[in-house]
Amino acid sequence: MAFTPLNALNAFLAVARHRSFAAAASELAISPSALSQSVRQLEARLGVALLSRTTRSVALTEAGRRLFEQAGPAVEQALEALTSASAQADEVTGKVRLTVPEIAVPFVITPVLPRFVASYPKVEVEVQVENLRRDIVAEGFDAGVRLEEFIERDMVQVRLTQAFRFVIAGAPSYLKRRGVPESPKDLLAHECITYRSPTTRALYAWELERGKKSWRIPVHGSITTNDERVMLAMAEAGLGLVYAFEPAVMPLLKRGSLRLVLEPFAAAVPGLFLYFPSRAQVSPALRAFIDTAREVTTSLRTRLRESEA
Repeated sequence: MAFTPLNALNAFLAVARHRSFAAAASELAISPSALSQSVRQLEARLGVALLSRTTRSVALTEAGRRLFEQAGPAVEQALEALTSASAQADEVTGKVRLTVPEIAVPFVITPVLPRFVASYPKVEVEVQVENLRRDIVAEGFDAGVRLEEFIERDMVQVRLTQAFRFVIAGAPSYLKRRGVPESPKDLLAHECITYRSPTTRALYAWELERGKKSWRIPVHGSITTNDERVMLAMAEAGLGLVYAFEPAVMPLLKRGSLRLVLEPFAAAVPGLFLYFPSRAQVSPALRAFIDTAREVTTSLRTRLRESEA
């Protein structure tokens, strides 16, 4: 890979996005050794270390973080402009990078992406599925999906789902063996399948509410995970109670493998939202994705309301 400042900058930005030389080299279609050499040449030209490397990880130094935050959006915009210049006047081109939690995949990504790809075949879409809370500006994402309570106030929000509840459920075999909790404090005497936040590393305290009163119960149990699929599977197996996103639990409730408990105390949330930094920075590709997501999810919400009527 011949050294030029812009080539080297693009190489560094790829490593910074992926936090991996191997993944960045794959994206750029070059060898990891050529990529490493390019980044080292850039560091030598600037006179500062941009990356902190170990045998297992790659991290940004303070200088690297500043360069990534300041240069990343500009380089992405320049690359999109080059792509757009070669496109037909009515074509939408470019790339959309999204960060999405697991709970959003079946209710947002699965229904939206097929429609979007069919309508805009020249747009590349990258979806990072993870339960981490990302700084989408610093890490080069165009948009993300989150519960409203976790979205920064300066972000633009687009509703994707209706409001829903987080509910507590258990298998009939577990409830027969351990009994049915009647109040939030009863959960402290139960085996609960706990969730550890990948962002804070803390165990999640189950949130309940009734009227104006609310509770945060520091439940405990022998199984801890950060994956909702594991939580639900272990609950189905009768190993404890689970606290989960109601739409994800619904199929299990319908077939009888789980039953709701403490339903009057289920906590409601406004729903899932697509969010992005500002309307002024929206690329044609992201605008097309936003419009498609709004259209598809609005149709889904309408059909759901009609089926419940």
